[in-house]
Amino acid sequence: MQEAKNLKMAKKSELPFSSVFRLLQVLICLSILLTFVTAQDGVTAEDGLLVNGNFEKEGIENRTSRAGDIDSLPGWNIDGMVEYINEGQKQGSMYLVVPEGKHAVRLGNEAQISQQINIQKGSTYSLTFSAARTCAQLESLNVSVPPSTRNVDLQTLYSIYGWDTYAWAFQAQSENVEVIFQNPGMEEDPTCGPILDAIALKQISTPDKLRDNAVINGDFEEGPWMFANETLGVLLPTNLDVATSSLPGWIMESSKAVRYIDSNHYKVPEGKRAIELLSGKEGIISQMVETDPGSKYTMSFLLGQAGDGCQEPMAVMAFAGDQADSFHFNNPPANGIYEPNNVTFTAKAARTRIAFYSLYYNTRVRDRSSLCGPVIDLVKVVDLSKSGTVAGFSGFSVSLLLLVNVLTMAFTLGSL
Repeated sequence: MQEAKNLKMAKKSELPFSSVFRLLQVLICLSILLTFVTAQDGVTAEDGLLVNGNFEKEGIENRTSRAGDIDSLPGWNIDGMVEYINEGQKQGSMYLVVPEGKHAVRLGNEAQISQQINIQKGSTYSLTFSAARTCAQLESLNVSVPPSTRNVDLQTLYSIYGWDTYAWAFQAQSENVEVIFQNPGMEEDPTCGPILDAIALKQISTPDKLRDNAVINGDFEEGPWMFANETLGVLLPTNLDVATSSLPGWIMESSKAVRYIDSNHYKVPEGKRAIELLSGKEGIISQMVETDPGSKYTMSFLLGQAGDGCQEPMAVMAFAGDQADSFHFNNPPANGIYEPNNVTFTAKAARTRIAFYSLYYNTRVRDRSSLCGPVIDLVKVVDLSKSGTVAGFSGFSVSLLLLVNVLTMAFTLGSL
């Protein structure tokens, strides 16, 4: 009798552990199912080059194309004078720029190219593309995914190479949209116009808000598509709509662009991405963060240099609410890459503006022409009254709590 009782108690004591195993099996199955459903409900267009987005597809003839001659540019529809450019091609004494690979296209007076793509309605996407001007000083490029549109000014050259890479974001109004690149100009020479190359698409996801940081995407890890061989970074031109920003959470509120850089080609203080500030006060990046009026906060950030031979001195002006301060980059800092800085402020409202711009107009030492500047990364805004409490839990602490909750649930199920 006693042995049967002991056996029954032993089996009961083993039940929670078997329940844990069963629960883990269920969680794994749910995870796999969720992944499958998400994949089935995903976008049709994949991140990366559009169809023939680099214009390298074989069979394209080197000739000027007219409206309706769609076979001259595989993957694209053309309207107006669109010229196919080869690497090393000259116009008079001027070499025409091919940003990537061996081929590009030039858009003549009011000419355009377009492509239909299938994407996810309601989602935000960013187009990355390389462009250069040719004959005219005031050339520009109109980028649109109706009804969204943006005119990119090509007058300012940010690099000595004669071309730059840009990013522009839009929100999908339907599942099937048309991507259009147009030359809005009208020159006396109809063959003049911007050169276009390397067009890629990326779906933009806004990172979750962290418990211990009011800044969204403060590490700049989420941003536009970057090519593996993109040595010039990606320029983010003026954009005042945070809902359709190529850099989630942030807006570019001045007349010039800032540069999105990666650790493959630049020195990045933390992670794989960061922002290089260009053009002094004409290149401002900012964000409105949620705050509690009357609470004291500190905004911290890493200040560094991109390793692109930028001429000193380099400094950044940092704003946090009604507080502002300038920070100079001392080359080299103690760790040789970056130095931490912070601004303390008291919140006056439910939303507080933080912003950064370069104090100087810096260029690279070797060419005195390519624009450069200080690098910022890992921007945080922390409520000092909550630091060290639940709001300041680390990822490990949160994971430990979740594990405890799962085990508690498992033992509860096992005792039923």
